[in-house]
Amino acid sequence: MKSSLKPRKYVTNRRGQKVGVVLDMEDYKKMVADIEELESIRAYDAAKASGSEAIPFLQATQEIERSRK
Repeated sequence: MKSSLKPRKYVTNRRGQKVGVVLDMEDYKKMVADIEELESIRAYDAAKASGSEAIPFLQATQEIERSRK
């Protein structure tokens, strides 16, 4: 898949080497959303591959809350 994000400005060091980019806020927000979605997909894939038994959402949240106390 080809990226549609094209940095318009680069941040350079004293040698003129590109060390960063300046993005539009909309491009940045889209990148963050895409990264978060990818993290969710990877977590799902890892959970499926683990072979662990699935538990109901309510039970999972209750266990998480108990572990925080």
